[in-house]
Amino acid sequence: MGSFAEALNYGIPFFSILIGIEFIYGYLVKKQTLRWMDTIASLSSGISNITKAILGIVVMLIGYDFLLRHLGPSQPLQATWWMFVVVFIAKDFAGYWVHRWEHEINFLWNRHLIHHSSEEFNLPCALRQSISEVFSFIAIFYLPLAFIGIPTEVFALIAPIHLFAQFWYHTQHIKTLGILEKIIVTPSHHRVHHAINPIYLDKNYSQIFIVWDKMFGTYQDELEEEIPVYGIKRPSHTWNPFLINFQHNALLLFDTLYTKRIIDKIRLWFMPTGWRPKDVAERFPVAIIEQPSEQEKYNPKSSLALKVWAAFQMMISVVSAMFLFNHLVTINESNSNMGFALLQPVIIYGFFVFLSIFSYTSLMDRRLSSLLWETLRLIFGLLIIVTWDGWFTLGGDFPFSTAYITMYLWLSYLLSFFFVAFDFTHDTSEDIRGANLWPQFVKK
Repeated sequence: MGSFAEALNYGIPFFSILIGIEFIYGYLVKKQTLRWMDTIASLSSGISNITKAILGIVVMLIGYDFLLRHLGPSQPLQATWWMFVVVFIAKDFAGYWVHRWEHEINFLWNRHLIHHSSEEFNLPCALRQSISEVFSFIAIFYLPLAFIGIPTEVFALIAPIHLFAQFWYHTQHIKTLGILEKIIVTPSHHRVHHAINPIYLDKNYSQIFIVWDKMFGTYQDELEEEIPVYGIKRPSHTWNPFLINFQHNALLLFDTLYTKRIIDKIRLWFMPTGWRPKDVAERFPVAIIEQPSEQEKYNPKSSLALKVWAAFQMMISVVSAMFLFNHLVTINESNSNMGFALLQPVIIYGFFVFLSIFSYTSLMDRRLSSLLWETLRLIFGLLIIVTWDGWFTLGGDFPFSTAYITMYLWLSYLLSFFFVAFDFTHDTSEDIRGANLWPQFVKK
């Protein structure tokens, strides 16, 4: 986790610069691919994913270190340059198949849906990563490497490099790259992958080397006559990354409860993505985009003030997350002033970051319930201040930090109240349609 946190210190500023360049370039060429609220939603999803990863909320069903200790040689090999090459290729091969299964198997789609939920295609949407992926099974692909005895630290170094190398090709401003189109994944290849046009669906799963798609029959060129339309066929209609992360499983759970046949209650989880038992599909139809050209992008009304405030809240969450992964040890060692603090301080801190993101993205959705979430956030934040004097370890470095944080929490609450009471129109039904965890059904 230390190497991952260190990589983030370089990755976050680097990604931010590239996103800024994309925004400026889009403005100059009069082809802007970034929408304000969509971009904030994407970045907020990235923050929540990073926070989840730092907190270690992932269960490795079979970890590589476990395989190495139990199946590998008694003495692992010393790391050499060729191992990094082999591990990179092996990770890319495994990534192709896990990625493909996430698209093709109903219950696995929930782990990946968030990444496709943006109706834009740009660098920020690359940061829409899952928080619902709790169980990881990718290590089963690394059995041969464990038998050989390739050390775990090789994977620790390659993992962030392989992940970050998938960022750059989420853009519409790079057309084709000549001979490279035959070797690596390019923006053109990945635009196809993110499109919901029938000819593009379930194509181009590769992460770095496009050869896997060509080898296993899932390759598709981007066609000049078929402009990609981005998003998912059952639109999420929300900026809230937590709702997006669990909407699909909510529908699976609903269908499990309401379908009559026992066999359907079981098999629907393992059927191709989107499959529903006939009885519930007829009784509770769900809106699906059949004609991509008729897509209506989610775009609730937002005042300039709300857009600015949402961006400010997102920046606060970025700073909060960076403080968390740069002070994990000291935060965990911070002493509580009260005896009821049973959870680890980092879990408390991480939950506050999650609650913050949930609150302001609900406000972006123009949901009246956002005031409830902001009230809970205020109470929780003040409770942290009382329990861990100085906001965990921050008080030691910045003597007035507690006062500033307290003022910020109250300002955040008052502004949320202002937006709900005065900025929102009285009728928000159209603006917030579908912005719920529970699936939205078509009225028959």
